[in-house]
Amino acid sequence: MDNVQFEQGCTLFFSIMETVQLILSPLEAHNAEQRYRVVKRSIDARQRELKVLLTILVDEKGHKVEREAPIPLYEPPHFQDVHHAERTAIIIGAGPAGLFAALTLLEHGIRPIVYERGKEVSARKVDIARLNRNLGLNPESNYCFGEGGAGTFSDGKLFSRSKKRGNMQRVMELFHYFGAKDNVLYEAHAHIGSDKLPSIIRAMRECIIAHGGEIHFETCVDKNLFHNLSTPSLRGAGESHPPIILSIGHSAHDTYRMLLEEGVALEPKGFAMGVRVEHPQSLINRLMYHNQPQEVIDLVGNASYSLVTQVQGRGVYSFCMCPGGHIVPAGSSAESCVVNGMSASHRNSPYANSGMVVEIRPEDVRAEACMYGSGIDTLEFQEWLEHEAFLHGGTDNQAPAQRLRDFVEGRLSRDLPACSYLPGVVSSRLDEWLPAHIGPRLQQGFRDFERKYRGFLTNEAVILGVESRSSSAVRIPRDPETLQSVSTPNLYPCGEGAGYAGGITSSALDGINAALKIAEKYNL
Repeated sequence: MDNVQFEQGCTLFFSIMETVQLILSPLEAHNAEQRYRVVKRSIDARQRELKVLLTILVDEKGHKVEREAPIPLYEPPHFQDVHHAERTAIIIGAGPAGLFAALTLLEHGIRPIVYERGKEVSARKVDIARLNRNLGLNPESNYCFGEGGAGTFSDGKLFSRSKKRGNMQRVMELFHYFGAKDNVLYEAHAHIGSDKLPSIIRAMRECIIAHGGEIHFETCVDKNLFHNLSTPSLRGAGESHPPIILSIGHSAHDTYRMLLEEGVALEPKGFAMGVRVEHPQSLINRLMYHNQPQEVIDLVGNASYSLVTQVQGRGVYSFCMCPGGHIVPAGSSAESCVVNGMSASHRNSPYANSGMVVEIRPEDVRAEACMYGSGIDTLEFQEWLEHEAFLHGGTDNQAPAQRLRDFVEGRLSRDLPACSYLPGVVSSRLDEWLPAHIGPRLQQGFRDFERKYRGFLTNEAVILGVESRSSSAVRIPRDPETLQSVSTPNLYPCGEGAGYAGGITSSALDGINAALKIAEKYNL
């Protein structure tokens, strides 16, 4: 290739006004003789002067850089026709772990058979719209369950803090191959958006089916189906059943209990719970961008934040921050109240929201009460607090809410600010009913964040309860080498539901890794 990284990929910082053209997507530039291409971009807002970090690709011979090719160039996937493949694998769950596992199996000539309890993504959108209008919850088709998993209609961030999970760039390349914009290939914190992800998910499904895979929607894996899938096949003496990739997501509580009854090893794990906080986006822009003019904000996009502190030996931190976003009802069962955040691709809502959660360890839960004892105490605690939020909210998925400063100072909010949460909010003393190992830590955490960003702790902001699905509350232990369940051979737990991931990207990577282990087992 003639194209080389400018100055061998050295770190280049530019001021905002110096990079008005560079900060735009290269494919949007109108210079027909363009001789550069942005291959990595991030924003540094730590100082008063905003800076853009760019890695630039230029042509060493002075020729223009091709405008139609992806940035950076990558090898497109080669999916094999598996209509008549002898090797098959079962996948339970069509979230990012399950879908990327299926695509990886296709690359290795293995036929994936996918079972998904929810609906395909278009029908799922209808059920979510009904939920937002207080027309009822479909427990099998909602923000948690259905094609694409919980991330499809939550936010669409493509970011993972882990650097050891696998080939992160390949996940971005596959998203790009199925329709995501070029920016997923070079943005430090890439974002697709809940309005764009459904079409990408649909394209993945069509690819799987076209190459000979199967996807069965509205098929919840209960005890009978699981027993049939995991029983040795009758096709030949001694022939084992196909491997099963278990990618159920973090909200399939009924499936966890079924697995426990079937003898699959489960264990409590650390997770996090708290609230979702919402500010006016203009306030967050002012705090994070140091009062930059609107034309600069229009260039770089609405500001986000990432906050973390330690309070009484536990982490308190922001999670799934959604600039220009909305708060949504993310529960999956009756008489529970769960909130989450989402952003559309343009991130142009007047609100900014983020989860604010407290680290929970299994010992914290055991000390809470004597109501547990199933072996999955953390899960039961999670369900209990979600029910408490329901009791303190209103009917039709209304969420309990409190102005932020009122929460920290311990008083009832006599009224509430405008909020993006469509089902509505009810004033409640979250400071009184949140458990003692969560509420006071959140209060101190908000004080700490105020010291870092003056104006963050304000009654212009509102908190809603509860944010409880940041990750799974249980883990399905697996062998670190084979990735198979320690109790059930040929079962490959993966993704958020298995307790080994925490978002779209890490779940996708975990699904890829499980599929690669199966291909390795088949010597493919």
